[in-house]
This record gives sequence, C-alpha cells and structure tokens, in this order.
Amino acid sequence: MDADKKSPIPATAPSTITVTPEAPAHHTSQKPTTPPTPQLPTPGLISRSPAAARELTPAPATPAAAREPTHGPASPAAETTGPLPGSYWAEQGLPKEEENDGDSTIGSDIESSTASISSSILKYRTMNGRTYHSDTGPNDAKQNEMLDIFHYVMTIYLDGRLYNAPLPKNPENTIDLGTGTGLWAIDFADKFPNCNVMGTDISPIQPSWVPPNVRFEIDDYNKEWTYNSNFFDFIHLRWLTGTVKDWSAFYKEAYRCCKPGGYIEHMDASSGTICLDDSSVNTKVHALGQWGPMWEEACGKIGQQLLSNDIVENGMKEAGFVNIVVKDYKKELKDTTLHPYFIYRMVYGQKPLDA
Repeated sequence: MDADKKSPIPATAPSTITVTPEAPAHHTSQKPTTPPTPQLPTPGLISRSPAAARELTPAPATPAAAREPTHGPASPAAETTGPLPGSYWAEQGLPKEEENDGDSTIGSDIESSTASISSSILKYRTMNGRTYHSDTGPNDAKQNEMLDIFHYVMTIYLDGRLYNAPLPKNPENTIDLGTGTGLWAIDFADKFPNCNVMGTDISPIQPSWVPPNVRFEIDDYNKEWTYNSNFFDFIHLRWLTGTVKDWSAFYKEAYRCCKPGGYIEHMDASSGTICLDDSSVNTKVHALGQWGPMWEEACGKIGQQLLSNDIVENGMKEAGFVNIVVKDYKKELKDTTLHPYFIYRMVYGQKPLDA
C-alpha cells in the first residue's frame, strides 16, 4: 500500500453493554433507577478510558428476565492508567463497517492497512510477571519507562541532538522504525513542524496526545514494506538488535524507500560487554559476560540476527548507500574492577542523488 494513503490507527471501539430496564411497578411510589451516564473513551491511537457505552433495549417478555441485566465483557477499572492489557482489547473485537454511500474501497483499505489493530496484535504473553509481544523484550509499563529513559540517554550521547546525519533544513517525510514509546518521533516532529513523521512498532504503546504532524502505525519491518519507493528524506532506527531476521534485506528495503539524497541513520549497541583492554569480560566470574552469549544463543533459536561490528556498515554499502560515517560511543558500567562497557555504534549513509 502507498505510504501516502495510509490512515491513522482508528480508535478501538468500546464494548457495548446491554442493560434491560426495570418493568414499571403498578403499586409503588419508588422511581425507576436511572442508568449511569456513559463515559465515552477519549479519541486517539489507543483509548485509555475503557468505560463502556450503554444502550437500552426493549424489555423482555418475562418479568423475571427484566430484573436481570445482561452484561458484556468486563472492563478494567476506570482508574487504570497506562496501556490496557491486550486481553481486554482482544475481547472487544474490531469495529464493524456500517453501510454508507461512500467509496466502498475505503473500508477494505483501512481494514487491510497496517494501521488496523487486530486481536492477535493485542494478545500479549505473560512470563515471569512481564508482558511480551513477539519481540525479545517486554512491552509493559516498566519497559516503557526504560525506553523513555533510554531516549534521553541517547540524546545526551549526541550532545542534545536527535541525529547526526546532515539532513536538509526542511525534510518532508521521516520514519522512525521500532519507535517504541514514540519519544524520538515526537521530538523530531517538534523540531520540524512541517515534516510528516511516522513511527512504526509491533506494540501499540505510543501516546495519543502528539504533535499534529506525527502518526503511529502498527507495522512489522520483518515483513514486506508497504511504503512508496523514493519517499523518505530520513529513515531513523536504533536499538533494534535481536529484532531483525535479515539485516541485508532490511537495508535493501530501506534503500528502496529512501528518497535520492536522503539519509538512513542506525544507532545500536553491542550484544555483550567489553573490557577497557578490549578483551571480553570473563564469563566465569561476571554475569554480564554470561549474558551476551546467552542472548546470542536465544536470538539464534528464534531466527533473529544480532548485530556485529560490521553488519550495519556492510549492510548499508551492499544496499547502495554512500558517504557512510561510523562513530562508536562507549557506555561504561559501574563495576570498577573489570571496567566493562557497552559499545553504541552510530552509522549513517546517504542514497545517491542519481539513484
């Protein structure tokens, strides 16, 4: 599907609870109970107010049934904050398209779009008290807080900048792949208010209140990309190691969708820790030294490819990007006896103007 035809993710329709009214009493002065005022969900990417709308139906034939209201799926408490559990949204189902005189292709286009939220997307797995999608990391509130902190840490590494590539003064279209909580996309949209900024992720954990030039889509970059060729001025990604099955195919798709003269920038971390003397941390005495190889083994079992020192640079070159720049940032850890650190590598490249 063309990128400029994509629609924002529609707000998930609230469940409908059917309440039957009390049969009128003939010999009592009590007034019938008034149904509570419905609390409608706030419009946005994901509704954070799950209170259900209520609808009255004609009284049933038998008086006994009239005194027993029927209820739809139970809703989370109204005071719930943060993303709702996937099990709740899965119960609600997708909104049904109503008949109208408009273009019949619109409805089918939206339903097949990456912007539509299906029940399978919202069925998270729970392991050890954490919720997961198909990614290697969790997607619960604790993880989202970590992603927000990580965004600010990466900004500090870049001396307050959001990117290193020499972008034009007025980029028109930018995409942030694996946007997470969407903070980078939001900050970039604030910096370039005339740029259309898209953030994609497989988990719908992004906020609803965002700049008007930002939209978020549920999309999987391991599948066929649906964006127009030669479309994006800037393709941004970071911390995607362990989530991509084929980096070579990934960069080729990025090259196709990048506008001639546009840039791609990728910042990611090493899969394990390194000592200041450039030797690997002793796996027998340090847990961090064990964690790296275990992560590599786990990702290999599910077909995900971790990044090595040359995958990013070589992948961009093979795809056709030029003017590639590589810069490493060392993140030291607290253990002063081993002096381990992670390597954050930033690589950007440009699509040739004559491509």
